[in-house]
Amino acid sequence: MPNIKDAHINPLGFREYDARWLYPKDINAEGLKTVGLGLGTQIISKTNKSPRVIVGHDYRSYSEEVKKKLIEGLIDTGCNIEDIGLALSPTAYFAQFNLNSDAVAMITASHNENGWTGIKMGIEKGLTHSPEQMNELKKIVFDKKFIKGKGTYKEIKGFKEIYINSFIKKKINKKLKIVVACGNGTAGIFAPRILKSIGCDIIELDCNLDYNFPKYNPNPEDLKMLKAISDSVKKNNADIGFGFDGDGDRVGVIDNIGNEIFSDKVGLLIARNLAPMYKKSKFVVDVKSTGLFKNDKILKQNECKTIYWKTGHSHIKRKVNELQALAGFEKSGHFFLNKPIGFGYDDGIQSAIQVCKILDIQNKKISELINELPITYQTPTMAPFCKDEEKYEVVSDLVNKIKDFKTNNMKIDNQKITDILTVNGVRFSLEDDSWGLIRASSNKPSLVVVTESPTSDIRKKKIFNFIDDLLKETGKVGDYDQKI
Repeated sequence: MPNIKDAHINPLGFREYDARWLYPKDINAEGLKTVGLGLGTQIISKTNKSPRVIVGHDYRSYSEEVKKKLIEGLIDTGCNIEDIGLALSPTAYFAQFNLNSDAVAMITASHNENGWTGIKMGIEKGLTHSPEQMNELKKIVFDKKFIKGKGTYKEIKGFKEIYINSFIKKKINKKLKIVVACGNGTAGIFAPRILKSIGCDIIELDCNLDYNFPKYNPNPEDLKMLKAISDSVKKNNADIGFGFDGDGDRVGVIDNIGNEIFSDKVGLLIARNLAPMYKKSKFVVDVKSTGLFKNDKILKQNECKTIYWKTGHSHIKRKVNELQALAGFEKSGHFFLNKPIGFGYDDGIQSAIQVCKILDIQNKKISELINELPITYQTPTMAPFCKDEEKYEVVSDLVNKIKDFKTNNMKIDNQKITDILTVNGVRFSLEDDSWGLIRASSNKPSLVVVTESPTSDIRKKKIFNFIDDLLKETGKVGDYDQKI
């Protein structure tokens, strides 16, 4: 057992569906071992007395050190460790299926700045921890009620090749020219090889591993990364550009002209491509996503249904699993391809391959396919400051206010509120399918605001102004990180 007195763990590191800390400032070595004891106790309570646990790590200077301490704690509860080594998060998720293990713990801080560490973990195959499971884990750790046991350690050699080879079943016919950008993160040793192996002509951009992230964080929502991909696409006259995040579970897309395609629109293209092959399918999207899914003609022709659900990769993953949906799409770039295409978890490389398959069967550029979608005017995802201890109450009050506005037939830019969705904050829709969203951020002291209109940029702004006025009236909401 670790010396509990020497263990330092910042409780705020237990997030909604994973854990993140600055290492060793917010968590030290003994703290990590203690978290391992807590996770092992939790896994054993939900599986069996001698569970097999997949463990992997990303390419940061201290990730192996972090992994070693977590493993010590897991083994001291009776968990049998199967270590796949340097990996992406989806590699670890894939290993849980491929090796038929009981649980997974992936050491990664994803796209966070250097200095951060974290754990993405799951027990049910293809699913990561729910908020309830995270709270349960936190309680076990701080109550120090650990199961005692003696597990084993086994290194699984060559698993990287098993994961890579799982993609090379069906090559594409066109020789697509693709920019593959990895921001010097772990995806650099996976994505170029896999996309080349299915028949693409690859232009590598920052694919050498460098845990200092010398140019920008490996984050497909980072403007510096997106600009670098755009410049490379234009310079090389490429068909498309893909940007992968630090642990490879997200992808960002740049079209052949050099423009960013928002991930909800990429998701719609994938759904449109899959719908004729898988009629009557369900798709799950997060509440920040475009309203175009609702009335899309191709999805309607194929009797497909779209469900709007809570933002967050773990929430969407679980809803896809619960509904046995064909796929799920989150606006941040997490895409979830379920059976028979995938296993339901988020894999940025698999998502990129789906986009390549669209281009393989269409005699059109990606920019032309995007231009075929109805035009919508959408704000960026905006985050006005609101204290963590106040944000949920603020949103709850606004939900009631907007319900009252609907009951009283109040109009926004001469449009009545026709529908209200409250699965994650409040998303209200108007007569012309314009909409606005207010929700509490899962991991920052802020709210999240998005508006979209299929009618006009003016209406988009008027919905934003309506929301902005409501937020100002609370007296508890501060400045935005960005504005329209």
